[in-house]
Amino acid sequence: MFGFIIQRLLATIPVLGMVAVFVFLMLRLTPGDPAAVLAGDNGSPEQVAEIRESLGLNEPLVVQLGIWIGNILQGDFGQSYFFKKDVAELILLRVEPTLALATTTLIFTIMVAVPIGVIAAYKHGTWIDRAVMAFSVAGFSIPVFVLGYILIYLFAMQIDLFPVQGYKSITDGFWPFLHRLILPSITLSVIYIALIARITRASVLEVLGEDYIRTAYAKGLTPNAVLLKHALRNAAVPIVTVIGIGIALLIGGVVVTESVYNIPGLGRLTVDAVLGRDYPTIQAIIMVFSFVYVMINLLVDLTYSLLDPRIRY
Repeated sequence: MFGFIIQRLLATIPVLGMVAVFVFLMLRLTPGDPAAVLAGDNGSPEQVAEIRESLGLNEPLVVQLGIWIGNILQGDFGQSYFFKKDVAELILLRVEPTLALATTTLIFTIMVAVPIGVIAAYKHGTWIDRAVMAFSVAGFSIPVFVLGYILIYLFAMQIDLFPVQGYKSITDGFWPFLHRLILPSITLSVIYIALIARITRASVLEVLGEDYIRTAYAKGLTPNAVLLKHALRNAAVPIVTVIGIGIALLIGGVVVTESVYNIPGLGRLTVDAVLGRDYPTIQAIIMVFSFVYVMINLLVDLTYSLLDPRIRY
């Protein structure tokens, strides 16, 4: 097990290296000049050239890439063009809202998606099964930002049940903290619930046709015991896999959701950095997201041996 973990950690180095090169080249080769953005609409060509020189943007791409990677290896993500602060400091200031939103979304998603997926499989062919499948289709079809504005209109403007925008730290009290995260979490979790519920239904439905399930019923076990102790446990590996894969949806959805609800997290910081052509900030955020995604997939792989004793590393 220890050797497997070390091997996977070492494998993250070339992955993150390829991500770094791709992100760097993608930003430099797309239209737009951060120096022109910083100079403003009234900036002269001389001012733009001076800003480019001060930022090191006149250097060849290979030189810029080498300097950036060298700084990253030293733990220096550079200074933001737009915010005039160290990028690492910006990320630390914005990570709490994003982490809170992602955590509440994951908890809510798993609490809803897995039970309705199991129930849909157990009630296969009934109206409950068809309703869950219809919800899954709708969840994949409605864009996150559209659902966000619908929920804001219904529950914030019409009913005045939840606040429209903003974020409260948990240090300000648990209920104010949770109250402002309920609508964003529901908005972000719908597509995630649709994905996990669909996979859970398919996995449990496949397991319910196995011989050991019929044996469990023949031994006189209750349906709940059969579903939880036999069917769900044996179907857990693909469910956990899709939860890990769905983190990519979660990361992408955070950017949109934080913009809709004006949450000052990493997603909102990404949007501001893109609009301001803030290369160091964009590069650092994408690297952080990539590292988190790789680590989550490693944790998912490690849970396989806990869920299925037949799996060994």
